[in-house]
Amino acid sequence: MTSAGAAGRGVLVTVLAAQALRGLGYGLAAVQLGAVLRDQGLDAPAVGLVLAAIVAGSAATSLALARRGDRLGRARAYGLLYLSLTLAGVVLAAGGPAWLLALLALSGALSTEVVESGPFTTLEQVMLASTGTRQLLVRGFGVYNAVATLAGAAGALLGALPADQRLLGGTLALVGVAGALLAARLPASVEAPAAERTRPRRALASSRGPVLRLAGLFAVDSLAGGFVVQAWIAYWLGVRYSTPTRVVGVVFAAVGLLQAASFLVAPAIANRVGLLQTMVFTHLPSNLLLAAVPLAPSLPIAVGLLLARTCLSQMDVPTRQAYVMALVPPAERTAAAAVTNTARYVTRPIGPAMAGLLQPLGMAIPFLVAGAVKSAYDLALWRLFRPVRLVPEPASPVGGTP
Repeated sequence: MTSAGAAGRGVLVTVLAAQALRGLGYGLAAVQLGAVLRDQGLDAPAVGLVLAAIVAGSAATSLALARRGDRLGRARAYGLLYLSLTLAGVVLAAGGPAWLLALLALSGALSTEVVESGPFTTLEQVMLASTGTRQLLVRGFGVYNAVATLAGAAGALLGALPADQRLLGGTLALVGVAGALLAARLPASVEAPAAERTRPRRALASSRGPVLRLAGLFAVDSLAGGFVVQAWIAYWLGVRYSTPTRVVGVVFAAVGLLQAASFLVAPAIANRVGLLQTMVFTHLPSNLLLAAVPLAPSLPIAVGLLLARTCLSQMDVPTRQAYVMALVPPAERTAAAAVTNTARYVTRPIGPAMAGLLQPLGMAIPFLVAGAVKSAYDLALWRLFRPVRLVPEPASPVGGTP
């Protein structure tokens, strides 16, 4: 194995370990954070403000990384995020004031989701792009997302324990310390080339148009996905079929396993037919299955449609991440990842609110709207980006040893 190949494998192992630890902490936080804040005496508006600070921090920090991340240093920024997570965990465990937790949340280190799409993901996406050829990159993203899903599920199961500020805060603090130590092990190959770090330039130069169009499309897709988040599907199953929560829990556990499997299968398909083709032509049939769910006459058929849809709906995730990295020159990868991830992150919360407003028109409406909008996204993505050529692969990994 060449020195560049060994360095790339080391980056992959380090990022996967950090992702697994963070997924465990975020899975626990997704279940217990609201309850812990309530137990500390915060009322609903105050809890909402803390959660809003988490969302705002993720978006703002991702955009800041787009402009300054390469100049600051990817590994250094990564380590600073983990140190912020450590401090947030300490404040939570100690029952510190809500304003201090909200201030730390503005760093972007916390998440309201089991699997986040904030500044950590932005940096990891770019650092993984330095690990080898495009074919290996797609495979790496597949494993990366599978690890995130499984670790998040494990954290959510841990969250089934009674809500405890010491458990939650202590776990996040330990994850932060371990993540900072892992960040210190990252090699220089994850950084942008020295000439690009010192040269004054726009964060997005030659790729500005394609990246902004792609971000707009991703924002629409994420908004549509918000119509059918798992909490809504659980609610719908209960109303439509009087499904008990124990059955919903089993269904969602199966969904998580199928998602992880699809992340691992997607690279094999993408390496055979292409990134864009995999993104579009696995997503389209999953949208049709989604629109058919509310038309199911019985619970087993509805669950079967949901599981069939799950097998296809997440295959675009690792291929999408790899596609963004392949679309832009290496010097613009951090900015491209930040802009496209933030676009998805900020629009998704709108979907559940709109689904609730549409409910009086019919319980099936959110599924039908999501399926239709997501299908339109796929067709627009294919039409706009089919003629676009990807950036030729470099002779050696960016920042690596030739």
